[in-house]
Amino acid sequence: MANVSHDQNFKNLIVDYPRDALAFFAAEEAPEPGDDVHIAPLRQEQLKERLGDRFRELDAPLEVQWADGRRDAVLFVVEEETQPRRFSPHRLAHYCLDLAQMFGTNRVVPVTIFLRGSGAAPASLALGTERNTYLTFRHLACRLAETPYEDWRDSGNVAALVNLPNMRVPPERRVDAYADAVRGLAAVETDLDRRAKYMEFIDAYADLDEDEYRRYEREYAEESTAMAGAIQRARNEGRQEGRRQGRQEGRQQGRQEGTRSVLERQLQRRFGLLSPRVAERLRRASAGDLETWADQVLDADSLDEVFRPSR
Repeated sequence: MANVSHDQNFKNLIVDYPRDALAFFAAEEAPEPGDDVHIAPLRQEQLKERLGDRFRELDAPLEVQWADGRRDAVLFVVEEETQPRRFSPHRLAHYCLDLAQMFGTNRVVPVTIFLRGSGAAPASLALGTERNTYLTFRHLACRLAETPYEDWRDSGNVAALVNLPNMRVPPERRVDAYADAVRGLAAVETDLDRRAKYMEFIDAYADLDEDEYRRYEREYAEESTAMAGAIQRARNEGRQEGRRQGRQEGRQQGRQEGTRSVLERQLQRRFGLLSPRVAERLRRASAGDLETWADQVLDADSLDEVFRPSR
């Protein structure tokens, strides 16, 4: 599983399916199924700007707001950690304190997703002396490798389904877990692009060898063919849309370059050699600005009049 960005994969999953992610990774504190809530990711750019040099780019902070106001908003700080031995409660605690101060709340739930291994990661942090404890910190831990896959195979929760191969799976059931993940994703996700995206997630973490994949195609032939067809359709549609957008953007860019070239020649004829400052202004100008200046150059007596804002 070389070159897999676990942080980015789980960040995408949490942002794409925030409610399912909280229900699976943080069931103890997640909104109830019937709750009317708004869940929004906190943008990393926003955090960088507001935390400055103290910014620690963990995975996916989420803000949960209850529509009826019966509960105050809660910040969920979700961090993926590949190996428990690498987990630092000090780092996570520091980040949670930063967020709590930034958003003026004490309602923060730290969540850690342990992807691999069963090593001992600290469940809490206590600062103090033999006489007193002055600061304590706990976090919710989701240990995927210790979670029985049978408990979630029929759940309908996308975050859980695509992680079935990451759960505790008997070696002889690896192909079945892969098939359950594929079947579950197809049942709950109707968007072909999303389906293709998370098939890649399942493939990456199932990591079937050639013999296992042939067994899957043999024992689950109908599902394999249907999913392959759906993914191919999504890819074809994506390529067609990409080509269409590319042609449209290319035409627009070509028109803009043509307008810029004509305007540059007109300015040189009227006012002589252009300074580097004017050349740079032309290079950075929008299509709308170029069209405005091209109209104004006809009657202008100076460069200032060309670049004068139109009324």
